[in-house]
Amino acid sequence: MPSEKRGEMVELAGKDSLKSIPHKILEEAYKAGAASDEERAGTFFHIDTSTVYSRVNELFKGKVELMDIKVALQKYQWLSDYMWSAVPREGDAFTRRVAEDFSGGYFLRILPDAEVTFPLQSCMVITQENLEQRLHNIIIAEENSKAHLITSCLQHSTVTSATHIGVTEIYVKRGAYLNSTMVHQWREESMVRPRSAAIINENGTFVSNYICLRPVRDVQMYPVAYCMGEGSKAIFNSILYGHRNTFMDIGSKAILEGRESRAEMISRAVTREGSKIIVRGSIEGNGQDCKGHLECKGLILDDESFLQSIPELTARSKSIEITHEAAVGRISEKEIVYLMTRKLSREQAVSLIIRGFMDAGIMGLPETLSDEINRIIDIAAKV
Repeated sequence: MPSEKRGEMVELAGKDSLKSIPHKILEEAYKAGAASDEERAGTFFHIDTSTVYSRVNELFKGKVELMDIKVALQKYQWLSDYMWSAVPREGDAFTRRVAEDFSGGYFLRILPDAEVTFPLQSCMVITQENLEQRLHNIIIAEENSKAHLITSCLQHSTVTSATHIGVTEIYVKRGAYLNSTMVHQWREESMVRPRSAAIINENGTFVSNYICLRPVRDVQMYPVAYCMGEGSKAIFNSILYGHRNTFMDIGSKAILEGRESRAEMISRAVTREGSKIIVRGSIEGNGQDCKGHLECKGLILDDESFLQSIPELTARSKSIEITHEAAVGRISEKEIVYLMTRKLSREQAVSLIIRGFMDAGIMGLPETLSDEINRIIDIAAKV
């Protein structure tokens, strides 16, 4: 996108409606799970290198704060204590690049005891060819708060090549519940490097859902949850669909430090058209009476594709119980034939099986948000 158009985007910030954002961008954002601001508790849009829209629904004023991270750092001196506390600044080359220079990102804070009944949303969009987008986000779920967040990261269909680097640090305080769903919709020549970590305190729960269903050249991510408090819990769910030479190296790690802390990881992966997917999962039990379970199921649809599951379990106490199960294989020919007897074509039968395999029911979402995610999965399964 030429610089004068980026200036146009900046001028959109502070508008009262998402209608101020170009229709073609909103249309593609909708495909990645974004909705009109009236349907969300709060909405944040960052396009290329500028935050263009940030607004909290009137119903949730006093319960939620949502703003550009650079604005928040100027407003709250204490926020700098959170920055780079969950994700190490020197973690790798990508965190160092964000530390050197980033265009923005969002600061989201759910205030103590607030129950946010509508989902919150953030949307990160790339509309400029060959752009490297660098973002830093901080989320704080204060004590006894409860909220759902959907983050849509996408590349406009007119852009063929770009890089996205996003650092996200999440802090779940005592008794808080945060369910965060990330939907990625990239292009065939995109490189994507999210770097995220969550610190979870006593009786806090963090649910991380990740969905990537469109072609992308290279995605590598390995979010970490530190269950520090007694009774803390981390849940990671992922639905991955690889096609057209996509490469995904997707993992998650939970470190159980608090007594009776818990971790669950569930992955569903489908490879086709020469795609390659590596699914990693690691649960490390250090505290007393910790429990964890890791599950990965995969479908491989042709001989050109590749699917690998790598579970890693570590226990440092005899009171720890950690389990895993994994299954990788093809679609059963019996299932296809059965559906074909019900007057479906072979292609329709395969599509229906894939759709059922990628059911968003594993993610524990409220009904309205689950319906939206299932809509996105339906679109992918028909491709």
